[in-house]
Amino acid sequence: MSEPFTYAASGVDVEAGDRAVELMKESVRRAQRPEVLGGLGGFAGMFDASALVGMRSPVLATSTDGVGTKVAVAQAMDVHDTIGQDLVAMVVDDIVVCGAEPLFMTDYIATGSVVPERVAAIVSGIAKGCELARVALVGGETAEHPGLLEPDEYDVAGAATGVVERDEVIGAHAVLPGDVVIGVGSSGLHSNGYSLVRGVLDRAGWGYERDVPELGRTLGEELLEPTRIYTLDLLDLIRSDVDVHGLSHVTGGGLAANLARVLPAGTVARVDRSTWSPAPIFGIVAELGRVPRPDLERTLNMGVGFVVVVPAAQADAAVAHLTGRGLLAWVLGEVEVRESARLDPGVEVVQGAKGVDGGGVQVVGEHR
Repeated sequence: MSEPFTYAASGVDVEAGDRAVELMKESVRRAQRPEVLGGLGGFAGMFDASALVGMRSPVLATSTDGVGTKVAVAQAMDVHDTIGQDLVAMVVDDIVVCGAEPLFMTDYIATGSVVPERVAAIVSGIAKGCELARVALVGGETAEHPGLLEPDEYDVAGAATGVVERDEVIGAHAVLPGDVVIGVGSSGLHSNGYSLVRGVLDRAGWGYERDVPELGRTLGEELLEPTRIYTLDLLDLIRSDVDVHGLSHVTGGGLAANLARVLPAGTVARVDRSTWSPAPIFGIVAELGRVPRPDLERTLNMGVGFVVVVPAAQADAAVAHLTGRGLLAWVLGEVEVRESARLDPGVEVVQGAKGVDGGGVQVVGEHR
């Protein structure tokens, strides 16, 4: 007679999952808001919605995302306490685009084998990101998938919910010809384009432990630089005297495609590369892989993590406000009526993106 087959024999360690929960408790405790009800371990996270009672016409906003193949770099380097901040940034900063304040978030970690210390390190990064965005981490799930994922493999995903007054929703409807486009600097590659980056580095034989003088650190340290979280900075700008007409989170698709999504049809923004210098990592990827510029700019943020659209008369105030909060901000270009726009002949105009019938964006000039 064959031996009994148990859940543990199939590769799932329930006790390891319980240990991981114990290790993450302190991190999760720090990532809370007063509206959160209950504690870690419930079947559902609860948030006191009476906090919205004072609003005139609250609109809920939600977003979900992951961090793509950046997790492969974290796994290769055995560094797991930063990838969580990337996850939070990718989710909550999408919510801010419509002017909403993110309120709470949940996460999901799938792994081939639950290593409590590793899971706790991932969650510590998520909790830190939630602290930076003042978002409550109200729940999550860790799933062990032996046979589907290798023991050291994992993936992360998350979802968040925010709220905004209906008449304060930011979007293409508010953007006008004559508005100025402001760029806000990224902290590096953020969390998009890592399949391209990893492919380039692999072909060139560059390991993550390689010291790169232009970067001032190892290649792996540069690649794991956490995605900047803009949530509180942008909410502060929205609540200031500056009239914010549009916002765009520069993620997959690059600057032009993501800006085009938040411009109204019939308009075009002409963005000038000479207004900023991308960080060295972008040039390294381009030169090492001989990546064509159109492909590079469709894949990476090229140093612009967020875009803000404001009236021309308030551009200086917006730049000063963002700079005062420690961000690099500068004027990228201007929104014009498409029919009368001063466009460079022979240069592509990116028109809409991701199913949005929006405006167009033309990127011209050369980086400094």
